[in-house]
Amino acid sequence: GLSTQPIWRKLWDDVMKTRPPNSESITCWRKKFLETFFSNVLHGVLDVSSDWRLNDRHFSPLLHSSPHVSQLTLCNMLQGAVELTAEHNHKVLENLAGSLRILKFQHLLSCDQSVRRSLVLLLHRLIHHGSVSQVSMYSWPVPDTVLLVLILTMSAGFWRSGNALSYHSSPCGLCREEDKGQSQESAQEGAERGCNAEREGSSGEKRTPKEADAAMNSGARSPPLRNPACEETSSEVPCGHTSIRESSSPGSSSEQLSCHPIRRKTRRRLKPAVGRKRRCLRRSRGRYADPEDLYDFVFAVAREDNSGLLDKTSTTEGENTENWTSSSPGCPCAGHGGCKKRGPAGILSLKAAHRFRSVSTLELFSVPLTGETCRTLSNLLSSWVSLENLILSYNGLNANISCILSGLRALSRHPECRFRVLRLSDMFSHMPCMELVRCILSALPQLRTLSVSFDLKNQLEGSRPEANPSCSKAEIPESCLEVLEIRFPREPLHTAFLLPVLKASKSLQQLSLDSATLPCPQELGLLLEVLREHTLNLKKLSFHDVNLAEHQKEVLLLLQDPGLQEITFSFCRLFESSTAEFLSEIINTVKRNSVLKSLKLPGNRLGNQRLVALADIFSEDSSSSLCQLDVSSNCIKPDGLLEFTKKLEGHMQQRGGQLPFTHLRLFQNWLDQDADTAQEALRRLKAMCSVVNDAWDSSQAFADYISVM
Repeated sequence: GLSTQPIWRKLWDDVMKTRPPNSESITCWRKKFLETFFSNVLHGVLDVSSDWRLNDRHFSPLLHSSPHVSQLTLCNMLQGAVELTAEHNHKVLENLAGSLRILKFQHLLSCDQSVRRSLVLLLHRLIHHGSVSQVSMYSWPVPDTVLLVLILTMSAGFWRSGNALSYHSSPCGLCREEDKGQSQESAQEGAERGCNAEREGSSGEKRTPKEADAAMNSGARSPPLRNPACEETSSEVPCGHTSIRESSSPGSSSEQLSCHPIRRKTRRRLKPAVGRKRRCLRRSRGRYADPEDLYDFVFAVAREDNSGLLDKTSTTEGENTENWTSSSPGCPCAGHGGCKKRGPAGILSLKAAHRFRSVSTLELFSVPLTGETCRTLSNLLSSWVSLENLILSYNGLNANISCILSGLRALSRHPECRFRVLRLSDMFSHMPCMELVRCILSALPQLRTLSVSFDLKNQLEGSRPEANPSCSKAEIPESCLEVLEIRFPREPLHTAFLLPVLKASKSLQQLSLDSATLPCPQELGLLLEVLREHTLNLKKLSFHDVNLAEHQKEVLLLLQDPGLQEITFSFCRLFESSTAEFLSEIINTVKRNSVLKSLKLPGNRLGNQRLVALADIFSEDSSSSLCQLDVSSNCIKPDGLLEFTKKLEGHMQQRGGQLPFTHLRLFQNWLDQDADTAQEALRRLKAMCSVVNDAWDSSQAFADYISVM
């Protein structure tokens, strides 16, 4: 029953000899130590021989700590992947396959094929036969296309058979066992089908193509995954029939994912046809790479010139391609480009790939995506049924966002789709924020969380497309949206554009509006009316960097709202031109509100005097249930914090020693100006509630502020 946290904290100091980042938020020092210990040993940051407790030839640091590692970061030249796939670390890799949940890549560099081969084995074991549910890539300014597409493809659950690292020849025993079991099942079912065929032939009965296809499918490890766009275009002809068609041109002989059923195991009846096609394909594209090359399936199609290829494909195949790459009729994105290229060029060839387990979260942060890479990612997304969260940040998408949405739209039509969270952020916006939001919700009505964030408008204002007329007219289907976050690039907030989104999002519980400008004084009032009328389930409302100095009436109305449990006014200049009466009205309004649980006021120039006044929210006559208060970045000094603490203690005594107040946030205040007074105030505060603050150098921050004025 005794906690070992202090022991692990001391071990950190003894072994790591560094101060852990964000130590205030660490809930389990044992987990934090063992994960960091594993990573530092793996990357050579920690010398095991330097500590007598670790310098033992019978002790394996990686083996000992691997069962406790839930997230791992691989950097630079992927030396960690090479080490983990080495023979002597076989048991370490087995442990990671059971414990690892998040795999991160950071600051990657180009590497040779032997390193990539190790990476393939690592991804295959940790994703396809492991427990990794999230793959993240960070800070890759000039991504190696081979490496990027490889990680994306394997994260989506694909691994091509027929090369030197296929599961038929790899050291992965799990694949061989599954293949052996599948072969035995297929042989047994093949014999049964033969007997059934003889009986049917003798009785003169015939089966329909659908019944025959169902019988052939009965032994598959999982049902094939088809792109719904393909099914809508040609519902009578199964996509599998197009995948075995021969062609004289290299481009037309490679299928798109949108017209190809993804199987975990190839159907036995189609093996001869697939084999003939692969031999034909290898002869026709010998100029690209060795047919056994691991990355043959990544680049062979992507490098084809797409000119004239569409004319060589059949009508059905062309319709499927166009249906997949173009925007749906009536979609606001239709006029903004996107996947304009037709035909197989730039589309990943997954002809001989097998489908394995895939991750549920994909995150790409500061990884530029070209048009070709976007088409490959869109192709993968269209059948990535396990994907639940997609986070794309600072990827320079611009018009290619339409291509990504095209793949997600195809995915949303799949009956097994689990996609729920989409977060998009970038430096420049290609189209107005509200138009993009409407386009996304029109394509993905099943979304639960949508976050759209842009720093600036397009560099060349003239190159930015005008608002699409179809956007204002198109109806948004009723959505399942619960969380909506929009960061405007200093764009005006027009309630008329937001209204259709809110009307369609009746389940909305959280709304965040960031960096918007109010075009007229009445705009905020109109927004409040819309919120009261159409978002009855709204629980959290946040404004950040929105000038509310002249909207005191609306602020008070929000604080009176009987449904809101959390309100945030962050850097909204609330008290820039206010009077003492406005602060008193805020306090009295919150005192009467028994629903509000959290009030966040960072960056509003409260100062000492207003902070002390806020303590009256918890007076004896208050019916407030407020338990969280955030007063970060409010020019609060130690003497003001101490006076606030004393006043809070007085209210606590009047209420019999109990307050609903449980959390106080004090980041980036001027508490370093008198360390002793600040420490006394914090000590007394922590006896009443949980306090989160930081060691902030106010003098340096002030100097930085002056330097940029």
